[in-house]
Amino acid sequence: MNKNYYAIVMAGGVGSRFWPVSTTEFPKQFHDMLGTGETLIQKTFSRLSQLIPKENILILTNEVYNDLILEQLPGVKQEQIVLEPAMRNTAPCILYASLKIKKQNPNAVMVVAPSDHWIEDELQFVSNLQHAFDFCEREDKLMTLGILPTFPNTGYGYIEYDKLDSRPIKKVVQFREKPDYATARKFIQSRNFLWNAGIFVWSVESILKAYEDFNPVMYSEFMNGFDVLNTADEKQFIKEYYPNSENISVDYAILEKAQNVYVLPATFDWNDLGTWGSLYDKLPKDEQDNAVVNATVILENASNNIIRTEGKKLVVVDGLQDFIIVDKDDVLLIYPKGKEQDIKRITAMANELK
Repeated sequence: MNKNYYAIVMAGGVGSRFWPVSTTEFPKQFHDMLGTGETLIQKTFSRLSQLIPKENILILTNEVYNDLILEQLPGVKQEQIVLEPAMRNTAPCILYASLKIKKQNPNAVMVVAPSDHWIEDELQFVSNLQHAFDFCEREDKLMTLGILPTFPNTGYGYIEYDKLDSRPIKKVVQFREKPDYATARKFIQSRNFLWNAGIFVWSVESILKAYEDFNPVMYSEFMNGFDVLNTADEKQFIKEYYPNSENISVDYAILEKAQNVYVLPATFDWNDLGTWGSLYDKLPKDEQDNAVVNATVILENASNNIIRTEGKKLVVVDGLQDFIIVDKDDVLLIYPKGKEQDIKRITAMANELK
C-alpha cells in the first residue's frame, strides 16, 4: 500500500433524524443501521483500508465518542483518534487533522470522508478514490467526488461543473445550496449538476495552502501549535485554542473561494443515510414493500413501512401504510414517512422531557 495515502473519517455527527436509535450519547455511525452485522463506522473503515494503510486512517470526532471508537475499531490506536473539545463544523477540524498529517508526512495525499454513508459497490469506490489520488498527487487541485443525481432531491447540496469540460475530472463552476423542488428539477435537466457527498481529496500541501490563502486567521491560530502536534502537549493546546475557532464548514471557508476545485462524477451507488426514508430505500422489502430490520413481524394490510426493533421483538401491524415504526429501549416511534423531516424537531421535544 502507498504510505503517502491518508484518510480523515468524519465521525462527530449526532444523526438526530434517526431518533430514537441515534442519540447524542450513541449516534448513528456507531449503529448497525442496515442489519449487516457491522456498524456504519466499521464499514467505512473497512472500505477505506482497501486502499489506505490502516495506521494512516484518522478518526475525527468529539471527545465524548473516544471510547466508542476504540471499542468498535479495536485495531485503531489512540493517536489515530483526533478529538474535538467543542463542535465547530468541518473547517477547523479538517485543518487540525491536516496539520497533524503534515507533521507525519508532508507528501501525504488524503481523502476526507463521512463515517455514516452507505456505499454499495466498494470496488468502484476504491477505483474512483485511486483516480482522485493520482490526480491530486500530480496537480495542485482540491477535489470532491460528486454523485450522479437520480431524482430532484431537495435535501442535498449540488455541485455545478463546466458543461464543456469533456475530461473525466471536471472543473467546478460553483457549489449550490439545497434547492427547492423546481430548482432541483432544473439542475437535473441541465445534466451538469452532481450531488455533493462531502467526500474530498487533496494533497496536504494543497489544502494547507488553501487555508493560508482563504482563511489566514484560522490557519495562523492552528500553526501557533504546530510544534506541539503529535506530542504530549497537543491536548492542552487544542483544549485552549480549538473552542475559539470559527464555526464554519470547509465548503464556505475554502471550496467556494478557491479556483482550483475539481469534481469526479462517481461511479458507485451512494446514499447519505440521512433519514429513515433514505434507509428504507436501501433495505430489502417484502411483497408489500415493507422493510424490516431485526424484528419478527406479522403484517396485515400493511405496506411501504419501515420497521426496526432491538433484538427479534415480535411486531404486529394491521392497517398502516407509509409509516416509520421503531422500538428502542423506552421509546416507541410510530410516525408517517412523509413527515420524517420533523423527527429532528420531535427529538428536541423528547429531550426536553428527560
